[in-house]
Amino acid sequence: MPVDVPATAGQLDVWEQVRRAQAGDAEGFGRLYDRYSGVVFRYLLPRVHDRATAEDLTSETFVRAFRRIDSLSFQGRDVGAWLVTIARNLVLDHLKSGRYRLEVSTADMREVDRATDGTEDAVLRRLASAEVLAGVRQLSADQRECLVLRFLQGLSVAETAAAMGRKDGAVKALQHRAVRRLAALLPDGLR
Repeated sequence: MPVDVPATAGQLDVWEQVRRAQAGDAEGFGRLYDRYSGVVFRYLLPRVHDRATAEDLTSETFVRAFRRIDSLSFQGRDVGAWLVTIARNLVLDHLKSGRYRLEVSTADMREVDRATDGTEDAVLRRLASAEVLAGVRQLSADQRECLVLRFLQGLSVAETAAAMGRKDGAVKALQHRAVRRLAALLPDGLR
């Protein structure tokens, strides 16, 4: 299936690599992997809280993308949003699995140990982070997802909308409500 190529220069190369991958060129798909694997990994890591699991899910994202590359066509959204959507579905499946609930990450245990080390500034930063995280946990799942995609992953409104299956305006409104709610949940010193 041929790909209609978008107008922006950066996207021209991406969609050329998609076209090459669809034609069976492994190097084209490899370039897509090189360009987007970091984005997918950074999306997954805070959700699964384990580097090895995030790496496994990143690999699985690209395996599924490779299997479905022929179905991809330009519809005004970035390839990265398509990949994040695949990753999002994988992480939801992972979180629903019983195996996830039984895992205890040694990285989490090391962070608890480090909380007692360091200077007063490090403790204050950790407490501030804990306050922010506690506030984020009180947001709805959609609000959390929106904030992570927009601010941690650096996706645009359009990319976030595509990843969440929503319209741009809905993402803007969701982001606005999430930021306002988070600000209301935080102590005065952290706003």
